[in-house]
Amino acid sequence: MKTLLTATLVLGFATSSFADIQDPPSNDYGPTRKLGRGLSNLVFGIAELPTTIAKINEREGNSAAAGYGVVRGLGRSYMRFHSGLFEFLTFPFPTTRHTYYPLLPSDVPYIHAGYQEFSPELGNESKYPYVRMY
Repeated sequence: MKTLLTATLVLGFATSSFADIQDPPSNDYGPTRKLGRGLSNLVFGIAELPTTIAKINEREGNSAAAGYGVVRGLGRSYMRFHSGLFEFLTFPFPTTRHTYYPLLPSDVPYIHAGYQEFSPELGNESKYPYVRMY
């Protein structure tokens, strides 16, 4: 009787120890997010071209944007398109380091060289209200 009680307690603690983390950090990155990221990069990856030209123009000037900005923008569009194609075709499988994380390097540690997770947005969308508060 005593061993049955001990075995029940050990099994009870063993099964509850598997539920330690309810929402792990990698839970946000799953196959559906990978599929959406792949589609976004396939369709809107060309948006890297005007965005990169504008960034180079702002930082280094017109002549650098006309030469270096176009070449860099085409390269970034190419990388985004091909990573989107790869992520679209392999979305059910954890391919990048056995996870669903993005294939392209993040822009957080590489300020001028990394990629955002999704394609850049084009347009003049303002983050500020249109009317001044008095």
